[in-house]
Amino acid sequence: MIAIDTNLVVRFLTRDDPAQLPAVNALFESGQVFISNTVLLETYWVLRKRFGLKREEIVGALRGISGLESVVLEAHARVSYAFDAVAAGLDFEDAIHLAAAQECDAFVTFDRRLLKKSSSIGGVPVRLP
Repeated sequence: MIAIDTNLVVRFLTRDDPAQLPAVNALFESGQVFISNTVLLETYWVLRKRFGLKREEIVGALRGISGLESVVLEAHARVSYAFDAVAAGLDFEDAIHLAAAQECDAFVTFDRRLLKKSSSIGGVPVRLP
């Protein structure tokens, strides 16, 4: 298995560089590729800021790539939780933070918006300090 960087995931999803696309496709077809949570987070950011995609479009694309036979996610169950949390209204960054904290007693933040939105998704309790 090989680990891949954000730029390969972005190339695969956007198909924005025809010169690099054959190499990217070959990697996805050659065996298992590992995608870390940090690469997913950075991919989200690039797709949002550079490509102007909406949250729902990005999560749909990330769900799609995570469902490929050749793709192994760092923490598939936690990332699935994060995708569902985004569908419920959380920002992807916050959803990844909460997904990583599932074994903790609480997630503490000053972010009142996160506190309010997280109450509807379940999982680790979110509270103020």
